[in-house]
Amino acid sequence: MSTALFIVDVQNDFTERGALGVAGGDEVAERITRFLAAHADDYAIIVASRDWHDDTGDNGGHFAAEPDFVDTWPAHCVAGTYGAEYDEVFDTSRVTHHLRKGQGKPAYSLFEGIGDDGETAAHLLDEHGILDVHLVGLATDYCVRASALDAIAAGRHVRVYTDLVAGVHPDSSERALAEIAHAGGELVVSDAAGSEGAG
Repeated sequence: MSTALFIVDVQNDFTERGALGVAGGDEVAERITRFLAAHADDYAIIVASRDWHDDTGDNGGHFAAEPDFVDTWPAHCVAGTYGAEYDEVFDTSRVTHHLRKGQGKPAYSLFEGIGDDGETAAHLLDEHGILDVHLVGLATDYCVRASALDAIAAGRHVRVYTDLVAGVHPDSSERALAEIAHAGGELVVSDAAGSEGAG
C-alpha cells in the first residue's frame, strides 16, 4: 500500500458557522466521514491538517481588520478555540497523523504543517514510501490547491476527489481544479455521496 489520504483543514471556522465559512463545508465534512468509513483501510497513512494561528498579532500579515479575502483574512482558526477544532461532523478516528500550520505566519499548504513530534508531510511521504496522494478538504481554491500542487511538485501522483472539496469562490475553485489537472493531477468523483444523493 503506497497511497496516502490528505485531509485539508476540515475545521469549524471553514464551515457554515465559522469565521470564514465555506458554503457546503459541513456537507463535505459529512462526505469525508462516509468516505473514511468505506475506504480508510485503502490508505497507508491518513494525514489531516489544521490552520492553527497565534492568538496575538496579525500572523505575519495573514490577519487584517479590513481583509481583502485574497491575501488577508479576518481572524480565524486561532489556536485552542472552537473555530480551530475539526468540524463536529468530521470523524477523525481513522486519521493517523495530525499537522498544524500557520503558527504565526501565513500558511496554505498541508506541506507547511508540523506534527507534535516535528514530522512534516514530506517526511511522512518518504518514510512510508508513498507514491500516490489523494486529497480532500477545504478550501478548494486556497489550501486544497496549494497542497495538491506541492504534492505534485514532490513527485507524487495526485488525485483530488471533487465532491469532497468545497471552495471560497466558485470561479476561483474551478480555476484551481483546472490548474491542478494541468499540473498532472487527477480529478475524480468519489462514492461518498452514496444513497443520500449528495451532489
